[in-house]
Amino acid sequence: MQKLRWGVLSTAKIGREKVIPALQASQHNEVVAICSRDLQNARATADSLGIAQAYGSYEDMLADPQIDAIYNPLPNHLHVDWSIKALQAGKHVLCEKPLGLNTADAQRLIDAARAHPHLKVMEAFMYRFHPQWQLAKKLVDEGAIGKLYAVHSHFSYNNREPDNIRNKTEWGGGALLDIGCYSVSLSRWLFNEEPNNVLGQITPMPGEEVDCLTSGIMEFSAGTASFTAATKIEPIQYAEAIGDQGSLYIERPFYNDSGLPVQKIRITRNRVVEEIEVPDTNHYGAMGDALALSIFNNTPVPTPLEDAIANMRCIDAIFQSAAERRWVRV
Repeated sequence: MQKLRWGVLSTAKIGREKVIPALQASQHNEVVAICSRDLQNARATADSLGIAQAYGSYEDMLADPQIDAIYNPLPNHLHVDWSIKALQAGKHVLCEKPLGLNTADAQRLIDAARAHPHLKVMEAFMYRFHPQWQLAKKLVDEGAIGKLYAVHSHFSYNNREPDNIRNKTEWGGGALLDIGCYSVSLSRWLFNEEPNNVLGQITPMPGEEVDCLTSGIMEFSAGTASFTAATKIEPIQYAEAIGDQGSLYIERPFYNDSGLPVQKIRITRNRVVEEIEVPDTNHYGAMGDALALSIFNNTPVPTPLEDAIANMRCIDAIFQSAAERRWVRV
């Protein structure tokens, strides 16, 4: 079976704990190299994960001709620059979300990708590849809850580490960029369109330099979506789509923190509840396989860069709205 050979740009936690093991267990991928600015750290990480090659610099790994694709889990402010360097080195790119710090930043990567049309670039919104969302999207699109009018979602965790990258403004930290981007993406995906206007609210938290509690409303031609993203409150996640004939609720829309072997979609119609069980799947691995197949078959990536730049425009507008305390047109 054909395998896509991956190099991982840094020893970031999400790579070590989530993405690398998922790629290693997937059908069409293998991780052949990892790098760090500290060779000893790279070697230790490679040994712990069974990766053959370790590099003490990002540049050295990008120069390896045995690597087909690069996974970029660097802090947000390094997403664009190092993804561009990977393209220039002739590698396909899977870049962690959000694609950039803002629309202008992300546009630089879009431009670079257009200059390398033989290479694939994709933003790593893994949730769309989970079978629960593949089914939920199909149900909404086919009218299982009637006409969609509202989407509500919440995503929060409680991070009290002052030196964590998510708590640093210059590194692109904060709730909206880190996890609010999921709610923005999900809402646009379910409505199958872009919002016309957005309203954002950032609740300040004493002593914090990034947004730690951000809420938003997105106005679509067909309805509205609302969300809250927070990094300093009780960890909770859920998503609900509401139509004129029913609602669809997912308790764990973005990652399975329960350890249960199934995920559940709850459909409610006229107060009658139906639960659909979906076997849990490693959505990081499914995402890797989907990208690998698009590379092998030279087909468009499942989540195009146009989607990524549209998501960044919404995020920028929500930040602007919160700062100016008014509705902002996207």
